[in-house]
Amino acid sequence: MQFEPTPLPGVYLLTPRVFGDERGFFVESWNAAVFRDAGFDLHFVQDNHSRSAQGTLRGLHYQTRHTQGKLVRVTAGSVFDVAVDLRRDSPTLGQCYGVTLDAIAQQMLWVPPGFAHGFYVTSESADFQYKCTDRYDPDNEVSIAWNDPDLNIDWPLVDGRDPSLSQKDQAGMAFRDAPRLP
Repeated sequence: MQFEPTPLPGVYLLTPRVFGDERGFFVESWNAAVFRDAGFDLHFVQDNHSRSAQGTLRGLHYQTRHTQGKLVRVTAGSVFDVAVDLRRDSPTLGQCYGVTLDAIAQQMLWVPPGFAHGFYVTSESADFQYKCTDRYDPDNEVSIAWNDPDLNIDWPLVDGRDPSLSQKDQAGMAFRDAPRLP
């Protein structure tokens, strides 16, 4: 497993070894000892799996209590994945990192606590899976507007169409008003 730092301290792009032949492939997506040896002593409490149609945008989400670290990957299709730094004392507060994740390259993104997270489906559909370091806490969840002008995320919108959003994400708040995290 390769752990590549991104411009946002704490966020890493991970590239696992993929063993493939004409029959298919094998990839080890999680091994506690490998991660621990790389400096990531993680304890996951929840696994999630979503399937979304092309043009769906989920995010930008985070929790003010029970903050979650997320190890995210795509197992079918492709998405544009984004992390936004919300750590109040961080020199990169308000900065974003976006990367395309797909089922072919099998890369993953580690998004530690202190970040908002979201993704946009660029393929016909996508299966998105992620491991969380804390439980889902809907009473303390925040959604930041996907198109916030202060964040200025360059989403690769299919045919330039606005994304399909949940009601929660349609009501996303401005970044400037979003609670910061420790």
